[in-house]
Amino acid sequence: ATRTKSADVERADSGIGQMPARKWRNRASETLSSLQAWEAHRPCTDCGERDLPVQTDVQNCNQRRADLCEKCRKRRTERKESVLEFVNTEASYGEDLRIIKEEFYLPMQVAGLLSQEQLQGIFSNIQELIDLNENFLEILQEEIDQAFDQGDDDLMTVCIGEIFLEFVNMLPAFQTYCLQQSSSVNLLNALEKEKELLRIFLNVSQNDNTALRRMNLRSFLMAPLQRVTKYPLLLSRIIKATTEYHPDHGSLREAKSRIESHLEHINMKTKQEGNTWTLRSFRQDSKKKREVINIEMRETALKTVGWLREETRFVMEGSLQLAQPPDGQWVKKGSKTLKFQNMQVLLLVNMKRVSDSSLESAEAGPVKDAVLVLIRDKNNGKFHLLREPLRLSNCIVSTDPDCDDTFELIEIRREAFVFRDSDRARTHHWFRQIRRYSRELGSWKKRRNALPNIMISTPHTRP
Repeated sequence: ATRTKSADVERADSGIGQMPARKWRNRASETLSSLQAWEAHRPCTDCGERDLPVQTDVQNCNQRRADLCEKCRKRRTERKESVLEFVNTEASYGEDLRIIKEEFYLPMQVAGLLSQEQLQGIFSNIQELIDLNENFLEILQEEIDQAFDQGDDDLMTVCIGEIFLEFVNMLPAFQTYCLQQSSSVNLLNALEKEKELLRIFLNVSQNDNTALRRMNLRSFLMAPLQRVTKYPLLLSRIIKATTEYHPDHGSLREAKSRIESHLEHINMKTKQEGNTWTLRSFRQDSKKKREVINIEMRETALKTVGWLREETRFVMEGSLQLAQPPDGQWVKKGSKTLKFQNMQVLLLVNMKRVSDSSLESAEAGPVKDAVLVLIRDKNNGKFHLLREPLRLSNCIVSTDPDCDDTFELIEIRREAFVFRDSDRARTHHWFRQIRRYSRELGSWKKRRNALPNIMISTPHTRP
């Protein structure tokens, strides 16, 4: 009786009577039920759908991975397997490249079986491919290790597409190797018939060297061709298992498009040189055709300026309309008096490389040189230069408010050019980019004072 009485007093002192306490318990019970219901049917973190299976016990609930539906859980597993396949096959390809060098090239060089010219003819740019593979594989492996260290067992933070686009300059190296493949095999066949020691060395290597897996030199020389044609297939598998909301989805699609365009370009070059073999063929669409044309123009521009590919950055490229005014007073008459012609224009910048890990970095280093390459529209299957490249260190770039759909580029003591794009905003973008690199090179004030022109006055220059 005493305990009951003290309990009644304590409840009265707390200010909560029997009815309010019962209501509070009911409300808490309803809230808990609602939370449990929401917990059981919360949306999938990947797709947002609410088709998660209802968990009936604590153990199953704890085993549920990141609140994923069954479809997304399976997709994550497929993506992880595809990413690991990409990295593992890249490592296997690199091992084949090292076998070519260490088991064939170096022994043949040390033994004097072939001259350096003959070795170069057979093995082409194999060392360049080895260096690219090592750098590419190192970055890929670092991303994988970092993901596991951070607890990302599904490798969702690994962005293969972004990494591939950073190393897109490895594609021209594949092109060089592929285009020389036919002549390399023919040279190897001729030398094997001619040199008995070479024939003995190749036979003994294939039969007794366990590292070769009983494969001959010709099989290993095909490794780069097989690898470059496998990239689109591997990227397609990753794309299929990657949701469109993933940050790497767009980069994956762009990477796949870039490699397919390069393969089409290699096939086109192969046909032009009269070879019968081709790489894996892919469906051509308008975007890939444009990319193939861009690749051809970049090659033409690089050959013209003579820069190293890894130190060259293509800032802008595309079609512009060009006119050469007869005098510096054309602005008073208006741009309608000028005769424009369509031209392919490429803005190239030569930059000193700071890091070897990224072969196409926007912040590669200080600008050493910048040029504009003017190419006529394709004629008879080839591109032709309008003139020698315009070095921006010797040019003044300016504009006038009365003709804001054009800009003028004047080469010191030589020619003047007026450019415009069909889109006015893009014309302004071209102007800003060209003026930026022009001012970074040479003495701007000296060039400015050397050219009295109506368009150079400060009040009339677009900010």
